[in-house]
Amino acid sequence: MALIKRTGLPLLFNEGWLTDLFDSERFFDSGWMKRIQVVPSVNIVEKEKAFELEVAAPGLDKKDFNITVDNGVLTIACEKEGSKEEKDKNYTRKEYSYTNFARSFTLPDNIKSDEVIAKYENGILHITLPKTEGARVRGKSVKVE
Repeated sequence: MALIKRTGLPLLFNEGWLTDLFDSERFFDSGWMKRIQVVPSVNIVEKEKAFELEVAAPGLDKKDFNITVDNGVLTIACEKEGSKEEKDKNYTRKEYSYTNFARSFTLPDNIKSDEVIAKYENGILHITLPKTEGARVRGKSVKVE
């Protein structure tokens, strides 16, 4: 292998990639922007009498959520749209934002779907899924070999 000494700017700047990146026709119509989807993290804890879900969803309001339980499937959906405008005598700046996501979870048969409770505080959505009376925590320790 041989090392080659180059003079001038690195290839990064010589190849015109910045021009291509900010070319409005190619940048905003590129396929990678259509594939970006933000899904919040979820923690699920099984306790003796209920399952507890914690959904990390900062910057939202409780009115932004739509939570349904239908045919043994819990669906958490959210949609929020906002805009912000600043005016000065020399400029106007207007920004729009839009956030949405949906997550679905198949529930076990031992959930009381008519008693599901949801509470949103400090950027975390807490959902409690109570179990039926005869349900037990089913757990097993597995040794790694």
